Amino acid sequence: MIAREHIATAHAPDGEELRLYKHDRDFMILLRRDDLMSTRMRGSEEALARETIARLGPRPGLRLLIGGYGLGFTLRAALAALAPDAEVVVVELVPEIVDWARGPMAELTAGGLDDPRVELQIGDVAETIQWRSTGFDAILLDVDNGPDGIVRDANDRLYSAAGLATARRALRPGGILAVWSAAPDAGFTRRLRGAGFAVEEARVSARPNGKGPRHTIWFARKSA
Repeated sequence: MIAREHIATAHAPDGEELRLYKHDRDFMILLRRDDLMSTRMRGSEEALARETIARLGPRPGLRLLIGGYGLGFTLRAALAALAPDAEVVVVELVPEIVDWARGPMAELTAGGLDDPRVELQIGDVAETIQWRSTGFDAILLDVDNGPDGIVRDANDRLYSAAGLATARRALRPGGILAVWSAAPDAGFTRRLRGAGFAVEEARVSARPNGKGPRHTIWFARKSA
């Protein structure tokens, strides 16, 4: 049996400890004792990008904002689906996660962070949404376990009525706010609708082979 190897440790701004492990060819990031993300569970993270871009349809110069680099699956799926004139802003809160992407997980990263369409920022995506107050065709959020904000209490402001109103202002007409979650949340669906979005809630497989648990993605569209 191959033992799980502890590779590195990082801390979020609020002090929560994140640990990177490798098991055979798989990587996982743990928060406390829980798997926060894993290369085995990439299907829904890829769907977050792929299905958002499909819903946008053909548009010149698409501009996407991705909140949370994680293991990079959402970014790589977006780059595979986007045209050469697209722009992708990636905001990651924990700088060590980017170091891991360029270091022990460089093969997995596959050069995505160096794609000329990508602008990488270290910081809080809520602040980026606020000061870049217009011009995105889509905002993709996968910064927590869902709207509950279990990783950081500060993430709650992304999912509050005020946070959703700010995200809506940052979108172009017809743009989409796409939010990943490990589970459904009827209250969040109501908040999205209350913020003026047309909401589609999808259940997608966590694994690329269609097996395993299912996760939730909200596709919330701003009216044209």
